[in-house]
Amino acid sequence: MQLNNIISQRTNKTIYRDGDLCIKLFNEDYSKSDVLNEALNQARVEETGLNIPKIVEVTKIDGKWAIILEYIEGVTLDKLMNDNPDKLDEYLNQFVDLQLQMHTKRCPLLNKWKDKMNRKISSTNLEATIRYELHIRTDAMPKSSCLCHGDYNPSNIIIGSDGKSYIIDWAHATQGNPESDAARTYLLFAMKDMNLAEKYIELFCKKSDTARQWIQKCLPIVAASQSVKGRPEEREFLLKWVDVVDFE
Repeated sequence: MQLNNIISQRTNKTIYRDGDLCIKLFNEDYSKSDVLNEALNQARVEETGLNIPKIVEVTKIDGKWAIILEYIEGVTLDKLMNDNPDKLDEYLNQFVDLQLQMHTKRCPLLNKWKDKMNRKISSTNLEATIRYELHIRTDAMPKSSCLCHGDYNPSNIIIGSDGKSYIIDWAHATQGNPESDAARTYLLFAMKDMNLAEKYIELFCKKSDTARQWIQKCLPIVAASQSVKGRPEEREFLLKWVDVVDFE
């Protein structure tokens, strides 16, 4: 297996291409349970019929855990948006349509969104009163079993050379309500471009016939959960959303 063609490099993993394979190689200190959970998430999502890279193998390379997947030839939607600003509305529509298609799928063996949020809220260093309020908000959200990506953004969408759209990186997948997934996407956009975040949320609400207030109720919960491992500048941004009690 050749590890000389780097596609992407992140804090805790490096992604390589070897022919028709994509090799996601994790650092030595990366949790085994997190690697296996990501692979299991991806395998379960495969069964929904969505266009995603299929798992080929989970193995170790030079003492490091690796997930081997199909390589998808194409370009990320993020790059297309940046390279073709005149087509931004077209790409954003495509992005939301794909998210709504994902939300029609069910994957009953995935972790539940509420359980994950409550765990992460408990692990924050927020004051007990704020954690209590966030737990109450989380438990009060409507029950749903939609497939949620948990990190849905244009860099995780590949427009394949076959013209199909593929969703990648399922490490944070859960089953929950679509509003929570939209809240996460909104915050990802907002960290870079608030105008684009607003365009996204308006389009999502219109296409899904969702009241914006439901997404707003999720924002403090999602922001708190993401603040646990965020970079210092991201934590500062996210905690501003946690401090806001009422968005309506």
